[in-house]
Amino acid sequence: MQNTISPDNQTRGLKTAWHIFWHLLFWLGMISLFIFLARMNDHITPRQLVIIFLVFPVINIGLFYINFLVYIPRFLDKKRYWAYACVALITIIVFGVIKYGVGLLFKDVILIHNKGQQISFAAYFFNTVFTSLIFIFLSTVLKFTTDWFLNERIQHDLENQRLTAELAFLKSQINPHFLFNSLNSIYSLAYQKSDTTPEAILKLSEIMRYMLYECNDNRVDLSKELQYLHNYIDLQKIRFGNKAFIDFKVMGNVTNQQIVPLLLIAFIENAFKHGVANDVMTPIKLLINVDECKLHFYIQNKKHTHNRDAIGGIGLTNVQRRLNLLYPGKYTLNIRDTEDTYTCELSIIL
Repeated sequence: MQNTISPDNQTRGLKTAWHIFWHLLFWLGMISLFIFLARMNDHITPRQLVIIFLVFPVINIGLFYINFLVYIPRFLDKKRYWAYACVALITIIVFGVIKYGVGLLFKDVILIHNKGQQISFAAYFFNTVFTSLIFIFLSTVLKFTTDWFLNERIQHDLENQRLTAELAFLKSQINPHFLFNSLNSIYSLAYQKSDTTPEAILKLSEIMRYMLYECNDNRVDLSKELQYLHNYIDLQKIRFGNKAFIDFKVMGNVTNQQIVPLLLIAFIENAFKHGVANDVMTPIKLLINVDECKLHFYIQNKKHTHNRDAIGGIGLTNVQRRLNLLYPGKYTLNIRDTEDTYTCELSIIL
């Protein structure tokens, strides 16, 4: 029977190995630094260096990780503050006794003053308490700092996942909404037995091909998006029997700029659906002005007083939400709804 290791377990194992490596590197660096500084004192012997800077650091580092890996997760993280205080106090006392016992083994190095007098248990014990508190404090600070950064990263990842899911949902609404409106238009042509119905179906297939195969990325070439708008307008002209009047201009240099796909179509759909498109005196006005890093979109239509969408505003609500998510602080949208006209102006920093 073959055992397999999942990619998630491999990733976690690799992260754990890196954490252990960085912790070891840190402590080896600190101990090496103190040994280097101590070596500058000619009165310290190699034996004293080993005892002072290797034996006792191992004890203090052990206290550091007992607090870091055991006490904080089991007590502080679960808000068992009194239990944490009790076990920390007991551990400090136990480690103080252990350090004094080690000191007795190396009495000449640890417990003897320069004047030849031995340090009392009480004096040495209180000194070890102070040292132990420093290591407990450092491990607590490190634990809370790493947990804070981990929680921030988790929250950031969750927020990204939420936004990605929401954008996917919003984008999934676009195709059915567009298809619903386009099929209504083609249905009208078929109902009238118009000769332009096959051409309209062909134009719709070109549009759907773009939506299915070109819009899977977060950004598309602006030139392709503008061609998509041209195709949509052509489809509407077919629907109106070439009696749809729209003054469409693109100004500026369209080079390698990119834009979020299917962002502008809702405004044009809205103009054709609710506006007057068959009056040559009041055509739909559509202007797109492009420079290197900014796009200005302007559309205005005369309002149809008797044509209202009973379902209402799915497209524009969708596009406003997508703007908030994808261009936060990088766009301005002004909508002017008067008695006779409806105007939208959108500026985006690409």
